Amino acid sequence: MDAKELAKQVVTSLDKHKAENIRVIGITELTSIADYFVIAEGTSTTMVKSLSDYVEEELKAGGIEPSRIEGYASSSWVLMDYGSVVVHIFQSETRTFYDLERLWKDGVQLDTTDFLLEK
Repeated sequence: MDAKELAKQVVTSLDKHKAENIRVIGITELTSIADYFVIAEGTSTTMVKSLSDYVEEELKAGGIEPSRIEGYASSSWVLMDYGSVVVHIFQSETRTFYDLERLWKDGVQLDTTDFLLEK
């Protein structure tokens, strides 16, 4: 599966489970660590954990497993590394503090609706 298709599955899962403020940043031209960052937020630590659980379960059903997951215990920021796609799920205050969109402003800010799979 290519990186864009993987990002589409992540965005669709997050959207389906009511994640807020989903963003996709294309970083292929900036770094070799990944092709896309998918950034989203949940309204509580419970929701952040649930969103990460949904993404992991749905991708695992398709045979895709993360190489690592960080931050699950605290759940103010969960990072899920799928190689070509890195998923960041934040609580809103933590997202504002780290402001990844500003840090990666040279990346391509992509239209999230282009990453939603047809229902």
